[in-house]
Formats: sequence, C-alpha cells, structure tokens
Amino acid sequence: MTMKYPIAIEPGDEDHAWGVVVPDLPGCFSAADSGIDEAIENAKEAIAAWIETVMDEGGDIPAPTRIEAHRANPEFAGWIWAVAEVDPAILDDKAERVNITLPRRVLARLDARARAAGETRSGYIAKLAIEARPRV
Repeated sequence: MTMKYPIAIEPGDEDHAWGVVVPDLPGCFSAADSGIDEAIENAKEAIAAWIETVMDEGGDIPAPTRIEAHRANPEFAGWIWAVAEVDPAILDDKAERVNITLPRRVLARLDARARAAGETRSGYIAKLAIEARPRV
C-alpha cells in the first residue's frame, strides 16, 4: 500500500515554473518546468528526500492527511491539488544482508578506513551513503 501525500501545485506559465508544496511535510517543496505531470513526479522525489533526511536526523514522519484538510487554507487559493504516491518501503529501516563484490585492494582500503573511523564495514558503508546523499 502506498502513502498518498496531498500536494498543492501553483500553475506556471512560459516565464515561471510550476511550484509544488507538500503541506503535511514542513519545508518540503519542488518545482517543474513542463507542467503538472512533471510537478507530480518531482514532488514524489522531494517527498522521498525529505523523509530520508528526517529519518537520518531521528525525526518523526507525519502521516499523510486528506486533501480536504488543506483546501480551506487561503495560502493555496487557485492552486491545483493532486496526490503524490510514495512507496512506504522508504520508511523501512530493517537491516538487510547483501552480497557485494569488490576488488581486494578496495575492500582492504574500505576496512582500514572503517577501523580508523571506529566503525564496522557495514556501518561505514551506510555512513558514507547517507553523507553522500544530497540534502533537501
């Protein structure tokens, strides 16, 4: 089952991008140049990035609310409402065993850096992945 976050879309024109706000996720927004379809797709990416960032910081993820809960807000008068569906698997922090293949020299370098950082190999890889991800 997907999570369905309502999004408010401010229509754009030849000179202005389409603006998108996700009212349930404070500070979560995006934009699109080519119209409503791109606006919805970009909103999905923004929501996923927002959720990952909040989870990495130990915060809580608000549940989606219904569009009707936001429609009365005068801030969004004249905006188009849509729903961005997001796979709830992005909330899954359960550890999963994976098998990767690396050259021995790379593995030795990885292990040395993990030890120097006081991390396990897996913990160090996870830390690198989280730090390398663009922030919202």
